[in-house]
Amino acid sequence: MGFVMDIIKGIFIGIANIIPGVSGGTMAVSLGIYDKLIAAVSNLFKDIRSSIRTLLPLFVGVALGIVGFTYAIEYLLSRHTFVTCMAFVGLILGGLPVLFVSLKDEMKRTSRSVGISGALAFVLLFCVAVFLPMMNADDEVLRTFTATPLMLISLFLVGVIASATMVIPGVSGSLVMMILGYYYGIINTIKLFLESLRHFDFAGMVQNAVLLAPFGIGVLLGIFLIAKLISFLFERYGVTTYCAILGLIIASPFAIFYNTGVFSQLGSLTAGQVLIGIVAAVAGGGLTYLLGREDHA
Repeated sequence: MGFVMDIIKGIFIGIANIIPGVSGGTMAVSLGIYDKLIAAVSNLFKDIRSSIRTLLPLFVGVALGIVGFTYAIEYLLSRHTFVTCMAFVGLILGGLPVLFVSLKDEMKRTSRSVGISGALAFVLLFCVAVFLPMMNADDEVLRTFTATPLMLISLFLVGVIASATMVIPGVSGSLVMMILGYYYGIINTIKLFLESLRHFDFAGMVQNAVLLAPFGIGVLLGIFLIAKLISFLFERYGVTTYCAILGLIIASPFAIFYNTGVFSQLGSLTAGQVLIGIVAAVAGGGLTYLLGREDHA
């Protein structure tokens, strides 16, 4: 049962990672599996069997979430923007009670208070999460890719950068790819690969796999490097790190609404849309609270 639950949680993380403004790291925190995920990645070469047992169902779920939601994301954000965003705000904020418990436990374990460093970390990372979406350009530079050596190197570097930000709670890897101008190109390449696979188009599969391979290698490398860093921060500066993560998470709703254009739609929303959005947020919050509490217990 635990294996299946971890796959389900992985699906939510995968979905979050492809929605601009939504952080997969935040979703992992909200679901109560962030510490376990980071520890498994950091200790991959020290305790490979235990790490694989932890990571396998999560990575299966992430892959299913990304593949399954690649087709749905454009439709949901274009046709049901407000409700979709409210659902993800609920999913993210529903994990706050569990995160507060983790912070309290860390304070007891280390006999440390939040202090000035914790307050500064909270404010600084809150500001980062608020101002990062404002850097997003209206149009991306790249929407389709050609397999040149320079492009393959670029995709590898983008994979490293994007995956590192995917792991950090409150920072959206897909938003960073948007800022860099690669988001729609990556999504389009994934869709083309899946279309080629569905039609048994071997040439198309190879062409798109060549583009996705360096990006995927960069993603794996970036996740491993940033996991090592975050493990160090939790070990040495646990309370301050939790405060920084709280700042990122609490600012996430603004990032989601800003990047998806919800703020410009608020005046035209109907009472029915608002009601459905509230219900979606409450349902999402309840779901992550229950999942996170079950894993934290």
